[in-house]
Amino acid sequence: MANSKPLPTMLIIPTGIGCDIGGYAGDAIPVARLLASASECLITHPNVMNGGSLYWPDPRIHYVEGYSLNLFSAGELFLKPVRQQKVGLLLDAGLEPDLKRRHLQVADGCVASLGLDIGPSITTERTLRIKLKKGLSGSSWGSIEEPDVLLRAAEKLKKAGATAIAVITRFPDDGDDLETKLYRQGNGVDLIAGAEAVISHFLVKHLLIPCAHAPGLAPLPVNYDLDPRASGEEIGYTFLQSVLVGLSRAPELICKSVMKSQENTLSQVETFLSNRDLGAVVAPQGALGGEAVLSCIERFIPLIIVSNPGVLNVSSTKMRLDYSSGHKDKNILYAENYLEAAGLITALRDGINIKSLRRPIECSKELNDE
Repeated sequence: MANSKPLPTMLIIPTGIGCDIGGYAGDAIPVARLLASASECLITHPNVMNGGSLYWPDPRIHYVEGYSLNLFSAGELFLKPVRQQKVGLLLDAGLEPDLKRRHLQVADGCVASLGLDIGPSITTERTLRIKLKKGLSGSSWGSIEEPDVLLRAAEKLKKAGATAIAVITRFPDDGDDLETKLYRQGNGVDLIAGAEAVISHFLVKHLLIPCAHAPGLAPLPVNYDLDPRASGEEIGYTFLQSVLVGLSRAPELICKSVMKSQENTLSQVETFLSNRDLGAVVAPQGALGGEAVLSCIERFIPLIIVSNPGVLNVSSTKMRLDYSSGHKDKNILYAENYLEAAGLITALRDGINIKSLRRPIECSKELNDE
C-alpha cells in the first residue's frame, strides 16, 4: 500500500430511501472513513457525511452535493480541491427568532472553535414554505413553494463573496407522527431528506457552487426507545454543524465549458479531479438507477454493488447488469457489506486480480481461431 497511488472512489447512498446504512444523519460516516482509508481519495455527498451535531473532517474525503456528482460523473464538471471555502448562510424568513438565533450561534461557534470562514448571512424576503411528500416507492421528496425567493437570496450571497452556501429552511413540524415514530425507532424513511435534496440540487444547478441544507425544526421530546442511528439528530438544537464543516472544504466546481475558455497551466489542470480519474464507484443494490451510477456504468468504471437494503428496487438484475456481456467480471463487482467493498477497493488500488482471491480459480483458456 505504501507505493500505490490513491484510487479515487465515489460513494453513493441516495437520500431519503431508507437504506440500512446511510438512511440516517451520519450513520454512513464510518463507511466513508473506511473507504477513504482503502482508496485514499473518496468523493461522496452530504447525505453520507452530515451527522447533525456530529461530523468527521477528513482531507481524503471530498464533500460534493448530489447534483454536482451527476455532472462530475458525466464529465461536465471538474472538482478542484481548496484549502477553505467562505460559507454563506441562507436563512429562511420562516424561522422563529429563537430558532434563527440558535443557527447563528452555531456559525459563531464554528468560527470560534473550528476556525471556519462563515459569512455573510442573509434572510429570505418571504417564508420559503417547504412541503414534504412521499413517493409511491416509499422514498421521501418535497417541494419549494417560493423557489424564486430562495434563488434571489442565494444569488446575493454569491455576489457578496460566498463561495459555498449553507441553507437553513423552516421545515413543517406537523409531519406524519407514525412515520416519525417509526423512523426514530429505526424502521422508517427520513421524511425530510428528499426535500433537502430538492433544495440543494436547485441551488447548485443555478449557481454552480457547493451547497448543502440543514432543516430548521423544533426539538422533539426525549425518546427512550431511540435507535442509535437517530441519535446524532437529537443531541443538539440544529443540524447545521456538520453542514458547515463539510462545506468548509468542499471542492470548487469547475464547469467543463469554462475550462475550455480559460487558459490553465498543465500543473493546474492536474490538480483537478475528473471522471477519468475514478477508479471505482460504490452504490447500494436496489438503488442503481441514479444519473451518477448510470454515467459510471456507461464509462465502464468498476461498479461495486453493496447489499444495503432500502425502499427502492432498481437492482442489478432489473437493470440486466448481471448479463453485461464481456464486462461482468471486470467492471461489475458485488459485496455483501462495506467491509468487503473496502477489500475490493484495496485490490483494485494495488492491481490485484479479484479472481485470484476467490475459489475455485478458473484454468487459463487458450484463444483459438475458429
